[in-house]
Amino acid sequence: MPDPLVLAVAQPPCVAGDVSANAVAHAVLIRAAAARVVVFPELSITGYELDAALIEPDDPRLAPLVDTCAMTGTTALVGAPVAGPHIGMLAVDASGVSVVYRKVHPGPVEARRFQPGPSPAVLEVAGWRLGLAVCRDTGIASHAARTAELGLDAYVAGLTDHADEDVIQEERALRIAAEHRVWVAFASFAGPTGGGFADTAGRSGIWSPDGTLVDRADRSPGGIARATLTR
Repeated sequence: MPDPLVLAVAQPPCVAGDVSANAVAHAVLIRAAAARVVVFPELSITGYELDAALIEPDDPRLAPLVDTCAMTGTTALVGAPVAGPHIGMLAVDASGVSVVYRKVHPGPVEARRFQPGPSPAVLEVAGWRLGLAVCRDTGIASHAARTAELGLDAYVAGLTDHADEDVIQEERALRIAAEHRVWVAFASFAGPTGGGFADTAGRSGIWSPDGTLVDRADRSPGGIARATLTR
């Protein structure tokens, strides 16, 4: 039985396309979260800019993230456009940066540039199996089901949604928790970004396997929600 896991979802302030500035903003929230795992929104390192340059894992602009994760013992899950091209999720820890997930179900506008990822994925951290997702994936019931088949303790996702879609986020979280009896953590973009998102939902949250809302941020950039996951 693994030890309890402190998990946080964070919504950093974002400067469109400025990876260096955004990496620093992510690092600030990693330190503030004081968590073993911190999940960030979809495309958080560039903003929801569908024409942003692709991010390579060895990009030197990500160094502040690696350094901060090494200092705090954190694994950060960061949204980024990656080779493929795909809408991806980067895992950042003391060892460096790797692409751990590629969005399986891009939306129609996203699909003009980005390919569907190959398959669901699970990342194990400190004995906890975290199923990975990005935004629209969370609304496709088969995605959570296929991820659950891999064996998981929590389903974590980075999102970018309009301000009035926070209710939809909660509906999806409750469905996933009820159907698969897992923790659910959604990191939701806060503040304006590209792609027509002049106002985003924020309100990142974490739900227990019985559907209880454990913590939730407000709509403001800089918000963090935290929970201690236990079995």
